[in-house]
Amino acid sequence: MHINAKTDKEYWDNIWAYQTRMTCPSGLFVEMRNIQKLLKRCVTPGMRVLEIGCAPGKILAWVAKVLRAEVSGLDYSVRGIENSKLLFDHLGISGDLRCEDIFETSFEEGTFDFVFSFGLIEHFNDPRQIVAIHVSLLKPGGKALMTIPNYAGTYGRVQRYFDSDNLYLHNLNIMNPSSLAALAPSHLLQNIHSYPFGRLNSALISFGRKLPRWIASGLAFCFNTIGLLQPFDIQALCPLLVLQITRIQADKSAMEISAPAL
Repeated sequence: MHINAKTDKEYWDNIWAYQTRMTCPSGLFVEMRNIQKLLKRCVTPGMRVLEIGCAPGKILAWVAKVLRAEVSGLDYSVRGIENSKLLFDHLGISGDLRCEDIFETSFEEGTFDFVFSFGLIEHFNDPRQIVAIHVSLLKPGGKALMTIPNYAGTYGRVQRYFDSDNLYLHNLNIMNPSSLAALAPSHLLQNIHSYPFGRLNSALISFGRKLPRWIASGLAFCFNTIGLLQPFDIQALCPLLVLQITRIQADKSAMEISAPAL
C-alpha cells in the first residue's frame, strides 16, 4: 500500500475478483453515459490514450472500439489487469495493458495525447503527486481528465446514512472545484478547468447496505430512468467533479485557472 493511499492492492483485487460481462459498457446506464459524454469531447480517432486505474477495462475498451483511439492502460491490481486483458481478447481489441504502480510506471513521460482516470485520485490523502503524473505523461498540448464522485453535497449526505464507512475511503477535502483545481502542478505549465458534471446518478449511493435487495434495485432503476430523461445538468445533483488540464508550452504567467463555485 502506498503510504499516501486510502486503499490497498488487496481492496482492489477483491473488487475485481469476478470477471465482468464481456461487452463494451452500455449508455443505458447514467453512470456510463456521463463518462462517455466526457470522453467524446476529448478523444478523436488515432489519439494515443492512457487510462490510469483501468480495471476492469470496460471504459478503455469502449474508447478503443467506439472512439478508435490507440489505447494503453495501467492498474496495480493483478486481478484487474487479468480481467481487462480477457475482455480485450474477447472483443478483439489491442491495447498495451500493464500491471504496475503508477508511481513507478514504465510508461515514458510526454508520450500521450490524452490521459484520464475515473474515481482514482480521491483515494489518496494528498493527490497532488498522482495528478502531476497524469500531466507529466502528456505530450505538449495533450489533455488530462480526472473525475471524482461528488460527495460534498447531496450525495455525501445520503451516502453517510447508507454507508458511512465507504466515505472514509475518499478524500472529501478535495470535493469542490476550487480545491480540485488547486491540485494541479503549476510547474508543468497548463490550462486548468474544474467543474461539476453529469446527470443524476444513484450509483454513488449504497442503497443495498440498509435496504432489501428488491427495494434497492427498484430505487436504482427509478433513479437511472430519471437520469436518462433529465434534459440538462442540475449543479446540485451533478454526481461528478471534473479536473481537466491541458499541458501547453507557455510562461507560468499564462496559466489559466477556472473553478466555478458550486
